[in-house]
Amino acid sequence: MDNLDAYIDVKPEDAQEKIEQLRAEIERHTYLYYAQDEPEISDGAYDSLMRQLRQLEAEYPEYQDPNSPTMRVGGYVGEQFSPVTHQVKMYSLDNAMDLDELDEWMDKLVEEFGSLPPLMCELKIDGSSIALTYKDGNLIRAATRGDGTTGEDVTANMRTVRDVPLKLRVDHPGEIELRGEVYMPNSSFEALNKDAEKKFANPRNAAAGSLRQKDPSITQNRDLSTFIYAVADQQSFKSQEDLLNWLREAGFHVNPDVLLCDNKEQVKDFCKRAIDKRDRLPYEIDGVVVKVNNFAQQEEMGFTSRAPKWAIAFKFPPEEKATLLKDITVQVGRTGVLTPVAELEPVSLAGSIVSRATLHNLDEVRRKDVRIGDTVIVHKAGDIIPEVVGPVLSARPADAKVWNMPATCPSCGSAVVKDEDGVAIRCISIECPKQLNERIKHWVSRKALDIDGMGSEMVAMLIDTGRVRDVADLYTLTEDEIASLSRGRQNVEGEDIRVGHVIAKKIVAAIEESKTRSFARVLHGLGIRGVGENVAELLVDVYPTYELLSNASVEDLSSIEGVGPVLAENIVEFFTNPQNKDVIVRLRQSGLNFDDSAVVQDKDTSLEGNTFVLTGALSRPRPEYAQLLKDKGAKVAGSVSMKTTYVVAGEAAGSKLTKAQQLGLKILNEQQLLDLLNNLN
Repeated sequence: MDNLDAYIDVKPEDAQEKIEQLRAEIERHTYLYYAQDEPEISDGAYDSLMRQLRQLEAEYPEYQDPNSPTMRVGGYVGEQFSPVTHQVKMYSLDNAMDLDELDEWMDKLVEEFGSLPPLMCELKIDGSSIALTYKDGNLIRAATRGDGTTGEDVTANMRTVRDVPLKLRVDHPGEIELRGEVYMPNSSFEALNKDAEKKFANPRNAAAGSLRQKDPSITQNRDLSTFIYAVADQQSFKSQEDLLNWLREAGFHVNPDVLLCDNKEQVKDFCKRAIDKRDRLPYEIDGVVVKVNNFAQQEEMGFTSRAPKWAIAFKFPPEEKATLLKDITVQVGRTGVLTPVAELEPVSLAGSIVSRATLHNLDEVRRKDVRIGDTVIVHKAGDIIPEVVGPVLSARPADAKVWNMPATCPSCGSAVVKDEDGVAIRCISIECPKQLNERIKHWVSRKALDIDGMGSEMVAMLIDTGRVRDVADLYTLTEDEIASLSRGRQNVEGEDIRVGHVIAKKIVAAIEESKTRSFARVLHGLGIRGVGENVAELLVDVYPTYELLSNASVEDLSSIEGVGPVLAENIVEFFTNPQNKDVIVRLRQSGLNFDDSAVVQDKDTSLEGNTFVLTGALSRPRPEYAQLLKDKGAKVAGSVSMKTTYVVAGEAAGSKLTKAQQLGLKILNEQQLLDLLNNLN
C-alpha cells in the first residue's frame, strides 16, 4: 500500500463507490493513528490515499460530503465565534491540594453511601475544554467551555483536529454532546514556539489560542489532539467505565491511563504514580481527576453551584525552583493598591518561563524576609500563579538589600496612605495614570462592558495620547481618531503604522453596542472596590436604578445579604465622590444603562422563599430542573435541612430522601414537580 499511485483512473459509474471506499479507508487509518496509536501504513501512503480522494472529489463534485476526510482542511476566514448554549452546564471541579484533602473527600463518600463506592481515576489533562455535538452520528457542532453555560462555536476549527471523528464509528440516533480536553503535545508546542515571533507561555495557552483562530487552516497546522471523557446526558450509560468503553468504540481518542479503584490506597497510589511520571508524558497534566464511577450514584450526590460533588481534582504539589531575586518593583492596581513584585532571573516552571511573581504586600515581604539579591524558591500556586515561597538563607549574599515600600506612588508621585486594615497601601489620586490604565481595561473587559477590540495596546495608545482620561471619554471617540492612532512602530518605508479604519470601525461599533449592557454590568465596570459581578447583581436586585442605589445609606446597603458594612461604606464613598459623579453624568448622557427596573420587575418570583433539594435519578438532568426553579425565584440546595421546603425524589433516591422523611418534609416525585412548575406559568 506504500506504493499507491497519487492518480487513479475510475469509470464514472464506479466513482461513488470508489470515493466511499477511500473515505472509509482513510477514516480507518486516521482512527488507528490518532485514537489507537497503532498505525498500519506510512505517512506517505496515507498522504497518497488522501490525494486520490481529493482528485476524485474534484472530478465528481456531485459526491461531495461535508464529513469527508478532505473537509478537515480549513481554507477560509470565518466570522468571530457565535455563542453556543451547552445542553448541560459544563462545571468546574473542586480541588484537593494534597492527599489528606483527597482522604477527606473520600470519607464524605463513605458517609453518603455507607462504604466507598468504586472510583475512576483519570489524568487531568492541562488543555482547553471542548464540547462536541453529534446528530445521527455526524459532528454538527463544537464549542468551548466559555462560562460553563455558554461557549463559543469553534466547529470549523475542531473539524481540522485529526483525532476528532467527523462521523461516529457506532450507530447513535439523535443528538449526543460529548466533553473532553483539547491539548497540544509537548513536541508540537516546542516546534511551534521555535519558529513563532510571539512565544506561547505553555502548551495549554497554545492549545486555547489555536482553538480560537479565525482561519481554520491555522488550527490545522498547530497539531492539536484531544482526550474525550464525558457526556452531557448520562442517561444512556451506567458508569464512567461504560462510557469510556463506548467512546473508544465510537472512534474517540480516550486516555489509556485510567484506573477503576475499589479502595483509598489504590486511588492514592494512582495519584503518586501520576506525579512520578508527569515529566515523562508527551503532554502536560496538572493533576488527577477522581470521580464516582456509577452514574446513578453521581446523580444522587448532585452538584454545588460550581462543581459536582461526585468528583474532585487532586492537584499536584507545586513544582519549585530556585532563582535570583534581582529587584522588587511596585505595581499600581486600578483601585490604587501598591503591590510589590519580585523581578526574577527567568526560570522554567510548570510549563512556562517565570520572570515575575507577586509578593502581595509589605507585610508579606517582611514575613518571608526576602531581600534584593537573595536566591529564592519559586513555585506556581495551583500550577498557575507564580509565587515566591521564601529565601535560601544559606545562599544570602552579604550585600542583600532590605526593601521598603515607597512613600509616593511610582506612577504619579502622589503620597500613599495605608488602609484602615493596616495591610494595603494605596494611591488615592484620581489622576493617577496607572490606575486609569487598569480602570479602563476593567471597564472594557468581557465580564463588564465587553468592548471587543479594546485590548491593552489600544487602551495604552488612547491614554498616552491624552484622548481618554476616564471611561466616559470612550463614548466620545470617533472612527477617525482611532484610525489615526500610531502603534509606535514603522513599516519598511519608515512610516508610522496606524490602527486604520477597518479596526477603528469595529471598535466604534463595539463601543456603541456596550450601551446595551445591563445596569449590573455597568456597576461592575465602574470598579467600586469590592463590587464584583455577583455583588453588582445583588445590589441591582434591591436597588434597580442609579437614583435608588446612589441614595442608599451604609445601613441600608449593609442589610443586603452578601454586603457587609465595609463594602457598604466603599459604595457610599464612591457615589459621593465629585469626580465619580461627573463621570456617571457623562456616561448617562452617552446612553449607558443605569436603570434595570424593568428587568427586576419582570423577574419571576413565584417560588421566592422556597428551597428545593433534588435527589435520585430523574428523566431530565437535575441541573436543568434546578435552573427552572431558580428562574422562578427558588433556592436549590445540595443538602436537606429544616430550611428545605420541598425534596424532589427520583429513582434510587438515598440518604437525602431518608432524612427528608425523618424531618417530615414535603416530598415530590418528578411529575408533581412538573405539575407545580406548569401551574405557575
